[in-house]
This record gives sequence, structure tokens and C-alpha cells, in this order.
Amino acid sequence: MNKIVNLGNDAAYRMIKNSKDLRKALRKLPSERLNRMNEAADEILECYRVLKKGSANIVGEILRGQGTFYEWDHYPEGDVYDDETHAQYYYHAHRENEHGHFHTFLRKNGMREGVTPVPYDGDAEWPTAEDEIICHLIAISMDSAGFPVGLFTTNRWVTGENWYDKNDVIEMLDGFIIDHSTPSWPANRWLTAMVVLFRPQIEQLIVARDARILEWLEKNPDVDVFEDRNLEITSTLCIKVEDQIRAVKEVMEGRLD
Repeated sequence: MNKIVNLGNDAAYRMIKNSKDLRKALRKLPSERLNRMNEAADEILECYRVLKKGSANIVGEILRGQGTFYEWDHYPEGDVYDDETHAQYYYHAHRENEHGHFHTFLRKNGMREGVTPVPYDGDAEWPTAEDEIICHLIAISMDSAGFPVGLFTTNRWVTGENWYDKNDVIEMLDGFIIDHSTPSWPANRWLTAMVVLFRPQIEQLIVARDARILEWLEKNPDVDVFEDRNLEITSTLCIKVEDQIRAVKEVMEGRLD
């Protein structure tokens, strides 16, 4: 039904699930990467500080002036798109145990030249126009107070994306930058920084995404795995921003000793 290449299971892959795993992973990072995460942590704290002064939160910034909040609708209307970096996101709701979630993307013009989607010979129509080709990066679950509680990846049909190999998607994470003020400067800065702060976990979730697709295909060889409505969420992880920031700061301080 469909050909999939470069989706091999990574035997060395292991999800970061606790503070011990996290600190171990952080200690292995190059100083430049850890410094970027530390800067992202400070950026997120600054966004929270500014929003708190106005009794606001990230989700409220996105929904402000948008009228009634309906399940499945994209917020803000028309999505948020940076025409210089070609990063994109929107917020919507349709899942239990969360208020809603952000979907983050990178469009073709923001990708490295020469990178292409995986081969596909199924019946679904993937975007083909240069300005429509798009890759989903990561989704961020939010609670009713406007704070992040989880990260997850999805199957192709969920977002109507073009499917790229895990290594290409991980490389694209560097391109997710929303560098303008609409609909909210703190919300845009926060979301950009979240992708940096949680980079180790996001990379692992993307690896797990491809492993899940391959596993599903092996068990269901006659099914178009990318269009199978029985497979929606391909990997997921609960998060706490304060724990992530604390771990980064502690590892940074340890390197200075």
C-alpha cells in the first residue's frame, strides 16, 4: 500500500521520563545547545512575568478577540505564519484532559534545500504546491490555566501534512521561529522558546513517532498507515515547565563549578 524508507526503529532510543533521565541527557549536550536551552528558559520566564502583570496567560492571548471558542476551529483565524522563517502554528481543542493544544509547523520555503518527503504510493492527496508543502513538528497540550502539560506527535492525516523522515524533522526544529508581534508578542516568543527548551524530549518524540509508524505498518501491512484513523497520536509525554527549567539551571551551574 505504501512505501516507507528511513523509518527504522532506533534501538538506542529511550524516552526521558523522570528528572534523573533528564539531567543525564542534559549533561551530554554540547555547551552551545545547553546555553540555548537556558536562554529559552529565561525567555519563557520573562513571558510569564509580563503576562502575569496583566492577569493574562498564553492561551488567553491567542483567543483574545476571537469570539466564541469552538472545538476544531483554528485560533487565531487563519493561523499564525511568519513569512520570513515560514514557521506556522495554530491553537485548537478536541481532546479530553486538556483545554486545547498548539500545532507547530514548518513550510517548504523554510526547509533546507533538497529535503523531500518520504516516498508514498497511497491514494491520499498530499500537498504538492510549493507554498502548501508543510511538516508538522510538535504539538503542545495546554491546561485550563493556560500552561503546558504535554507534548505529542500525530499521524499524517491529522494535520494533512507532508511526511518527512525523523532526521529531517529534527533538523527543521531550528527553523521554528515566530518573530513578529501578532496576535501576541509574548505568546509568539513563548512558543518559539518552548521548542528550544524541550528540544531533547521533542527529538525523542519524533524518533518515537517514526518507530510507531513502522510498528503499525508491520502489524497492518495492507493498510495505508498514514491515513489509518485508528492511529492518531504517535507519541506523547507529560511535561512541567518548572521542572525542565530547574534541571537546565542546575546542570548549567554544575558546569560552572
